[in-house]
Amino acid sequence: MRRPGAAAHAFGRAYVWLVLFFLYAPILVMALMSFNASEFYAFPLSFTLDWYRKLAANAEIVASSWRSLWIALATTLIATALGTAAAIALFRYEFPGKRLLQALLFPPIAIPWLIIGTAMLIFFFWVGIGRGTPAVILGHVALALPYVIVVVAARLQTFDRQLEEAARSLGASQWQVTRHVTLPWIASGVVAGALFSFAVSFDQFVVSYFLAKPGDATLPVVIYTAIRKGFTPEINAISTIIIAVSMAVMLAASRYFKFGGER
Repeated sequence: MRRPGAAAHAFGRAYVWLVLFFLYAPILVMALMSFNASEFYAFPLSFTLDWYRKLAANAEIVASSWRSLWIALATTLIATALGTAAAIALFRYEFPGKRLLQALLFPPIAIPWLIIGTAMLIFFFWVGIGRGTPAVILGHVALALPYVIVVVAARLQTFDRQLEEAARSLGASQWQVTRHVTLPWIASGVVAGALFSFAVSFDQFVVSYFLAKPGDATLPVVIYTAIRKGFTPEINAISTIIIAVSMAVMLAASRYFKFGGER
């Protein structure tokens, strides 16, 4: 006899698998097409690595990929450092306007990036920065900062303030308390915020499209331009590589820092 709730359990499991299929089926199809000899996605599938060879010879896509990578890394370092420091400051100190400041962190996440990109373009020309890689990095940092602050702040909510007080009572300086007590506790939150920053920057199209100079486009902009001219399986190839590397990094980080918790 089936135990009570078994049907609900089976339905829940089937629902989860359905959601996963909905999320990953397009990715799997795209990855398969990157190995298909037919340029027009004809079946049956005929295995080939020609599209990866052509990708390696495509100077524009390779250059934009490296440009996107180092911009994303720079954005991650800056946004993670500033966002972590801001989250710790908001956690430790009380000051006038703190609640308003915390509330203002959320609108940049909710405002459409098209509006943010337009506003950044106008602002950077107004202050004299103009378009270019520095403007792109600044724009990406501005977009990534709220994610880092929110994620790290959420981790800090589980932190016991008495640990810092105990460290200070033993003669530790503020920097020593932060380095040896606070940061180890929130390390998983910092890494999660860094991953968000990298993803936001590397995947960013709208702000990059507005702020990059002609000839210095990032990978999403190059892919968009290539699709407008005519879709080729080379796009499948570079997308497959990016997804594979991203998933490997994410799985490694989640396993090491136990993002999903322990059973």
